[in-house]
Amino acid sequence: MEIAASQQHNKFAAYFRVSTAKQGESGLGLDAQRAAVHDFCSRQGVEIAGEFVEIESGRKADRPELERALSYCRKHKATLLIAKLDRLARNVFFVSGMMESGVAFIALDMPQADRFMLHVYAAMAEEEARRISQRTKVALAAAKARGTRLGANGAALAEVHAVNADAFALQIGPDLARLQEEGASIRSVSYYLNDHDIKAFGGGRWHPTSVARTLKRYQVLHSIAV
Repeated sequence: MEIAASQQHNKFAAYFRVSTAKQGESGLGLDAQRAAVHDFCSRQGVEIAGEFVEIESGRKADRPELERALSYCRKHKATLLIAKLDRLARNVFFVSGMMESGVAFIALDMPQADRFMLHVYAAMAEEEARRISQRTKVALAAAKARGTRLGANGAALAEVHAVNADAFALQIGPDLARLQEEGASIRSVSYYLNDHDIKAFGGGRWHPTSVARTLKRYQVLHSIAV
């Protein structure tokens, strides 16, 4: 929904979603979403009349807090604010249903997007979700190839960490490889990632050693995948 259309409403509600209870309790992910919404409201000179926080996977259609948010918006003729379209869903069908719900909404990562562009971006988000799932499967296959019994007592936490690191390497590895192929040194790649606020595995800053380690991990996993 375009901003011009939404400005017919004088009330705004915000919908935030995180995927796990742990994220909900820690505020991880919520702070960034709230910052985006509050920044938008500050620039537009409007206030948020209601906030709705969902702790649910983006793959699930059962969203009680979203239903509450939609009911609120219908009752008060309010516009729903979403920090990013993928916080609504990584699913074309779900986003299409949202557009037919009769509630005006703005995805703040693409505030000027029309209906066609929202469909396109939803399709892209759905494809990325599929690719993330595939990367995780490859990471699990790599863990099994190492001879690890997934979920076994004692080694479980270490293996979960390894699987997550594998999935992360598969996600960012193609970009690291491309930068290196373009002639960038490992050190300059670490500077580039930090300058663009791209977090290393675990959420910290990049160092040449972590770039090299992640790149090597990606290359090993890629060889298994192909």
